[in-house]
Amino acid sequence: MEHVKRVAAPNPSVTPASRGGHPLYEAIVFDCDGVLVDSEELAMEVSHRLLAELGLHYDPAEMRQRFVGCSSQFFRETVEADLGRPLPPDWDTRSSNEMAEALRRDVTAIPGVEAALRSVRLPIAVASNSGHDRIRLSLETVGLIDMFDSAIASAEDVAEGKPAPDVYLHAAALLGADPARCIAIDDSHFGVLAAYRAGMRVLAFEGAGPIAKLPDSDRVTRFQYMRELPALLDTVQREVLVGISSCDGNGKAQTRRT
Repeated sequence: MEHVKRVAAPNPSVTPASRGGHPLYEAIVFDCDGVLVDSEELAMEVSHRLLAELGLHYDPAEMRQRFVGCSSQFFRETVEADLGRPLPPDWDTRSSNEMAEALRRDVTAIPGVEAALRSVRLPIAVASNSGHDRIRLSLETVGLIDMFDSAIASAEDVAEGKPAPDVYLHAAALLGADPARCIAIDDSHFGVLAAYRAGMRVLAFEGAGPIAKLPDSDRVTRFQYMRELPALLDTVQREVLVGISSCDGNGKAQTRRT
């Protein structure tokens, strides 16, 4: 597998308002599973069933908490540690085939996401821990693939998946955008942390429930329904304008005299 060159994550203190040039955000990067398509439960069901056949019985709620949004490497290492032996040689092939069948049969778009995407007036990309085949199958099945052209970044393209920032940095590069001037939308602890480490403004989508252990930062905002996204994006852009209006021409904060 050919990897893109690792790029050091931007300093989390760097924001569009603290850089020179045009201050507004210039691109939006979406996670796929759980943000664009309702596939997280399908993935958990497939994995739960296949692991049970190997004698490893996770509580479904525990599986969601531990594995939603994680990289395939993290999943394999954790499962093999709990199982006490390596996964069988055909694990990747069998799990991929069964997941593809489940997607073709049952995957749907996240409610409200198509309308939200059509309202966006900025370039958009996908940044996912899933492989390219699964991303494309999911988006094709729900009719969203044409919205993203070729701007699809997979963990297959980079050295490390989420929570490392690599896949978000790669998505920004596909759009020719500065990561610090991108807004990321993710639904898992792993994904939010990856986008945050990439220096992006992060919208944490909690449509499937609260996300634990989010960075305590004004660069991370929670929301619950995709219908809220267009107004939320407008709000985030206005926040930058307000920040800029409070600075003088040298980028220094003005002091209001009384």
